[in-house]
Amino acid sequence: MQYLLEHLAIYVSAMSGVLAARGKRVDLFGVVVLGIVTALGGGTIRDVILDLRPVFWVGDPWFLLTAFACAVLTFMVEGALMRMHPMARDLMNLADAASLALVTMVGTEKTLAAGFSPVIAVTMGVLTGTAGGIIRDMMVGEIPMVFRQEIYLYATASLAGAIVFISVARAGGADLAQLASIATVFILRLAAIRKKWRLPTLGRESSHDG
Repeated sequence: MQYLLEHLAIYVSAMSGVLAARGKRVDLFGVVVLGIVTALGGGTIRDVILDLRPVFWVGDPWFLLTAFACAVLTFMVEGALMRMHPMARDLMNLADAASLALVTMVGTEKTLAAGFSPVIAVTMGVLTGTAGGIIRDMMVGEIPMVFRQEIYLYATASLAGAIVFISVARAGGADLAQLASIATVFILRLAAIRKKWRLPTLGRESSHDG
């Protein structure tokens, strides 16, 4: 089950990477690169920081193949998806929320399973969940979603999901923790978009005449 969830996380992340390129006039090669970077970037950074060898997709190339296949498939059917779902932004939000939820959970669980403390597991869960999207956004010339106020509780949702995983895993076991973490991130992220929840921002200095 865990292995399937990891592949699902890769699949949905690659899809979100491709959808982010919509309207950017990116060719098939560029789309594939964006999909792979989005899907594998966060986990790669996590494994390098924690010195987990080999990096997960090097040890199991099926993860790379999953990201590649999803990127190509999404590129091919993107037009049909947009026609079936005219609210393209909603589809992008759904894919990105699902990606954030799954990858956060996987990153938290893998770090904890490697013997690191809960604090490090939460940190790596958030990093795994957000880093691929940061790289993706920079590659298409956008301010990363995690830094944009109008994106509404992106990293915060990931943080909440990682904390929920740690808390529930201690009390109810891994399966329940997986479900609770994924649901927390997904629901909180979509609710924040709908209700326009955001964290306070650092205000600008008021200007004074004279």
